[in-house]
Amino acid sequence: MSTNTETTIEDLYRVPENGKAEIINGELVIMSPTGGLPGYAAAEIFVSLREFARRTKTGDAVPDNVGFIVNLPHRQSFSPDVAFYIGKLSMKFCEGAPVFAVEVRSENDYGPVAEREIASKRADYFAAGTLVVWDVDLLSDTVVRVYRASDPDNPTIYRRGELAEAEPAVPGWSMQVDDLFYPSRIDL
Repeated sequence: MSTNTETTIEDLYRVPENGKAEIINGELVIMSPTGGLPGYAAAEIFVSLREFARRTKTGDAVPDNVGFIVNLPHRQSFSPDVAFYIGKLSMKFCEGAPVFAVEVRSENDYGPVAEREIASKRADYFAAGTLVVWDVDLLSDTVVRVYRASDPDNPTIYRRGELAEAEPAVPGWSMQVDDLFYPSRIDL
């Protein structure tokens, strides 16, 4: 869903019911809520990053629904599912892109159109200064695809049973891919 008028950052602050949105091509693009399993996976990544950030004091883990203001020709904001941010946190949206962004696929993030949108957003992250983007796909054997700004066309692939990382954005941090899956009652 989007509006047809030029949208400002102030409009982003007034998204109804504190919903999740991004500004793309001058339009406010509302993002629908996610399902339980993608939400669980994002929460597990956030918790792991938060523990790392507290231990190392090298940045801040940021959960879902936090806005990042950027200045690209066709994009003014991001709202990743999880992020690692080096800048100063305040009551306002974060200024600039996170060094690490995580996008966890929801049930509607499949097919040719979705693949183009995901690739375009990943390119925007890199253009804004993000070093690493995770594409998390709980329905695929290649659960975590780690894209790096230094080699954006050749992701590192992590599967169940492996340890995924986010070098060089979050040096020394990693987590088990298996932790992204709810431990019981999985209905994929």
